[in-house]
Amino acid sequence: MAEAPTYQDIEAAAARLDGVAVRTPLLEAALLNEVAGARLLVKAEMLQKTGAFKLRGAWNRLAQLSDAEKSRGVLCYSSGNHAQAVAASAMLAGTTATVVMPATAPTLKAARCRAFGADVVLHEGDRPSMVARAVEMAAAEGRVLVPPFDDPDVIAGQGTVGLEIAEEMKARDLVPDTVVIPCGGGGLSAGVCLAIHEHFPDAALYAVEPAGFDDTMRSLAAKKRVANEPGARTLCDALMVPEPGALTFPINARLLTGVVTVDDDAVQHAMAMAFEHLKVVAEPGGAITLAAVLSGALDVKGQTVAIVASGGNVDPAVFAAALSKEP
Repeated sequence: MAEAPTYQDIEAAAARLDGVAVRTPLLEAALLNEVAGARLLVKAEMLQKTGAFKLRGAWNRLAQLSDAEKSRGVLCYSSGNHAQAVAASAMLAGTTATVVMPATAPTLKAARCRAFGADVVLHEGDRPSMVARAVEMAAAEGRVLVPPFDDPDVIAGQGTVGLEIAEEMKARDLVPDTVVIPCGGGGLSAGVCLAIHEHFPDAALYAVEPAGFDDTMRSLAAKKRVANEPGARTLCDALMVPEPGALTFPINARLLTGVVTVDDDAVQHAMAMAFEHLKVVAEPGGAITLAAVLSGALDVKGQTVAIVASGGNVDPAVFAAALSKEP
């Protein structure tokens, strides 16, 4: 297995991403703070190129491809955000990309992949069979496989989210009591934890998972990786991963303070609140951290809290449904 990334790897990733990725803002709204009973600073990664944080890890990996690897092209598997990021990064790097996505992936995400020039393969089976198909295709076609989270360069790229949070907090003379991060395979949480712990070692670090996909929570309790039960569903398509990554889990196990879960109703409420108060569109997986705070699943009353809102690639009908649930 590859070696885990370090904080220095995150700094190197930030240098590669300079001029490529957007340095997204920390958004704050007085009325949202009042509702939460805390000072919330929301890292708005829906304003990132491709609409999610995934560009950071994808570009950090593809920026290091050799000429020989570029000539072979890249391949990834993803429910959508990583696929878009790899497609966009491949176009920028001057190589070709094939993305394998579940047939149930949001149509917006598949369309964006095609717009970036990638070949999209829609897979009808479950995630394990999709991953197996992608691995086989990469080997057969000679393409470089770019994993969505279990890769040191990908983790380091995602860690630049945490680095930017730390730098912005220091520039404002703020110290976070708690940092809240979405968690699927654990690449974002691992990278952000590495960066925040370097700058604010006393900050509490919490990951948030959808109900029914609490594999990281249960893995931490078991002190080993355990999988989710098959068949669970959630609006948070970006976080539907069967088990924590082999590379990401040890980092999260070492640095996370804890993990909480929230249900789809709380996520929809948070999507509406982000739109109302912050004027941003958050996809379900991107709103799950705000949902944890607003629902009380994570008690942050009276604290200064940095919240990673990881993306905004949501189908219009799903977003409209979330808004329509509000009174």
